[in-house]
Amino acid sequence: MAGAVDDQATRRAANRELLDHVLSLFGTDRAGELVSCYTPDWVLELPFADPPVRLEGGQEIGTYLASRLGTFVFTLSLTAVHECLDPDLLVVEYESDGHVSHTGQPYRNTYIALWRFRDGRVCGVKEFPNPMVTAEALAPLASFDATTDDLPGDDEG
Repeated sequence: MAGAVDDQATRRAANRELLDHVLSLFGTDRAGELVSCYTPDWVLELPFADPPVRLEGGQEIGTYLASRLGTFVFTLSLTAVHECLDPDLLVVEYESDGHVSHTGQPYRNTYIALWRFRDGRVCGVKEFPNPMVTAEALAPLASFDATTDDLPGDDEG
């Protein structure tokens, strides 16, 4: 029994270390290292995406993320990690700090995610960001023409 507990503690520690490493790579010039951190059959679930998304395998996920990572430019900071009975599952809280490339709007979101691990690599992520923050960051900046003051209730004259 003691050996099983030690094995679980070792796996938990290794998974936590991998999580820290993966999150540290986002938004850096070392993001190419992410490929080696995931199993070839890993699953990415984004239930709050519009429409909700479930992707399988590095090829499918890579194609999906490549089309979005140029839009959102950010780094991630870990705020909390909650261990589970399963040593290969972590409930994780983190925050992004960045911007949307084509609007210039800030992008600072909060996330809760389930991270699953297998054989020393990530095999699944189910991520729940705040969808309102994403929508607000993607909204075009309102234009304001200072030469035409069209504010309601303005008495000109």
